[in-house]
Amino acid sequence: MLFDTHVHLNAEQFNEDLQEVIDRAKSEGVSNMVVVGFDEITIKKAIELAETHEFLYASVGWHPVDAIDMTQEHLDWLKELASHPKVVALGEMGLDYYWDKSPKEIQKEVFRKQISLAKEVNLPIIIHNRDATADIVEILKEENAGEVGGIMHCFSGSVETALECIEMNFYISLGGPVTFKNAKKPKEVAEAIPLDRLLVETDCPYLTPHPYRGKRNEPAYVKLVAEQVAELKGLTLEEVADATAQNAKKLFGIK
Repeated sequence: MLFDTHVHLNAEQFNEDLQEVIDRAKSEGVSNMVVVGFDEITIKKAIELAETHEFLYASVGWHPVDAIDMTQEHLDWLKELASHPKVVALGEMGLDYYWDKSPKEIQKEVFRKQISLAKEVNLPIIIHNRDATADIVEILKEENAGEVGGIMHCFSGSVETALECIEMNFYISLGGPVTFKNAKKPKEVAEAIPLDRLLVETDCPYLTPHPYRGKRNEPAYVKLVAEQVAELKGLTLEEVADATAQNAKKLFGIK
C-alpha cells in the first residue's frame, strides 16, 4: 500500500473530477494521502477533505510565497487547527527565492514563527524549498526544528544536503522529478538515502512523473515514483511501498 505524503486535492484543478481521481488512486494501491493547505482557502478545503474521507489527512501551514499576507490571526488559527484529529503536520512552510512576492526577511520571519508553533503543538513540519537551501538548513538548525522533525518535500538537493537534513530528524521525500531522464540529483539521492528515511509523494497537480509529464498530476501516479525508487535501489515496488508507508505513519503518528 502506497502513502502519498503530499497532495493538493484541494486545488481547483480537481474541482471537476475529484472522486474519480480518488478512485484511481485507490485502484493503484494508494491507501493514504496528506492534503496540504498553504493559505486560507486551501487550508479550509484540506480540513474539509480530511473530515469527509477516512484515508485522507491534512497538513496546515503558510506558504513562503504568501508570507507577506500572513497575520497573527492566521498563526493563532493554525495553532487552533493543530489540535484537529486529522491534522498530522504543519506546512507547507519554508523559503521560496524563485518568486519575489514576499521579501526574504518576511519569509524567514514567518518560517521561524511556524517552526516555533510546531514545537509548541508537537507536530512535524513539511518544508517547501525553492532556491533557498542554505538559508533553510541554517534556520532549521537555529530553531532546533529537529525536535519535531518533518519532511523535506519534493527534495531536489544533493546527497550531502539530504544526509544533513536526515541528521536533523527529517525525512527525504521524492516526487515526479526522480522519474525524469535528466534528473541526476534526485536519482543519486534515491540511491544513497537509507530506505527508513525516504518518503514518496506526487505534489499533484504539479510535477507530474514520466511518462505523463506536461499533464495534470494525480495521486495514482505516486506508484510511478515508488517504482523508480525501487529500480534505483534494487528493491521491489512492494518493499519501497511498504517501507515508505510505514515511515509516513510513524512520522505523522498514524496508527
